[in-house]
Amino acid sequence: MSVKRPTMKDVARAAGVSPMTVSRVVSGEPGVSPGTAAKVGQAVRKLGYQRNDTARHLRQKNLGTSTIALVVDDLANPFYALMARSVEDEAHRRGYVVLVGSTNDEPARERDIIAAFTARQVDGMIIVPTIGGHGFLKQPMAGGTHVVCVDRPAKGLAVDTVTVDNRAGAERAVTHLIGHGHRRIAYLGDRFDIWTQTERYAGYLDALAAHEIPQDLSLVRHELRSPHRARAALAGLRALADPPTALFTSNDIITMGVLDGLDDPTPPAIVGFDDLPLAERLSPPLTVVSQDPVALGGTAANLLFARIAGDRSAPRSVVLLTRFIVRGSAEFRGRSTGG
Repeated sequence: MSVKRPTMKDVARAAGVSPMTVSRVVSGEPGVSPGTAAKVGQAVRKLGYQRNDTARHLRQKNLGTSTIALVVDDLANPFYALMARSVEDEAHRRGYVVLVGSTNDEPARERDIIAAFTARQVDGMIIVPTIGGHGFLKQPMAGGTHVVCVDRPAKGLAVDTVTVDNRAGAERAVTHLIGHGHRRIAYLGDRFDIWTQTERYAGYLDALAAHEIPQDLSLVRHELRSPHRARAALAGLRALADPPTALFTSNDIITMGVLDGLDDPTPPAIVGFDDLPLAERLSPPLTVVSQDPVALGGTAANLLFARIAGDRSAPRSVVLLTRFIVRGSAEFRGRSTGG
C-alpha cells in the first residue's frame, strides 16, 4: 500500500501559515520572519516534506531545472569516472545536479538515455557520442536543451566539442618506439569505428610511414573491448612466427589487459594511450600518452554553462594537448613477445 507524500498544504496546516509562506521558506526567498521560518522548518522535518521541483518547473516554463546530464561510454572506466567527477564539481559550484548514464557505445541505448534525460527537462547535456548519427538531438536542442560533446565529435551535429590531439599523441608514441630500435610494432585497439580509435590508429600509421616502415596487418588488432580480449590478442601476437618487439595500446582498458598477460621475463616494449594509477610503480614503469579527463570534463562543463547562461556564439572546437610521459617501458631495444 502506497503512502501519500506530504504536500505544501499539509506543511502550511501544521505550521499555521499559508501555502504561499511555505513556498517562500522552502525556496529560500526573503521576507519571512525568523519565527515563522522556524515553524515551517519544524513542520517540514516532522512531516518529511520534499519539494517537487518537476511540478514547480512545469508551472514556471521560463525557469530552468538546475540539472544537467552527462552521457558517457562506460562510467566504470576510470577515465570517464574522473571526467564525471570534474563535471559534477563544476555543476556543484553553480548549484546544479548532474544525471549520469552509460551507453556502452550502443546507439540505441544512447537514444534511450538521452530521451529519458530530455523528458526530465535537463537544462543541458554533455555527451560522449556513440558511433551513430546524432541528428535526433536537433529536436530537443530546438526546445532549449543545450548540448556539448566531449572526447569525440558527433555526426551531423554542430555543437561545442572538446577533444584531445589523439592522432598526434599516438604518432609521438610510436615514433618513440621506433627511435628505440623497434620496427615490428603491434597496434592493439578498441572498436575501429569509434572516432578516438580511428584517430589513434591513423597516428600509428603516420609514424610508420614517416620512417618508411611497411604496414603489417598481422600486427594489428581491433575490437578489444575488454581486458580479456586484450590478453587474448597479446597471446595471438606472441604466437606469430615473427612476433612484435613493441606494443602500442590505444586505451587504458587494453593496456591493463596486456599488462596482466605479460608473464615472461623479457616483455616487449610498451607505450599506452591513457595513464594508469600507479603506472610509475610497475616494473618497468609504464611510458604513456596522458590525456587529462579532469580538464576535458571541466572544459566541457564550462562551455555548457556558458550556453545555458545565454552564449549564442558559433559552435567551438576545443582541442586539448596530450602529455608524453617517459618512464621506462619503451626505452629498450629488440625484446620479443616470444617465450
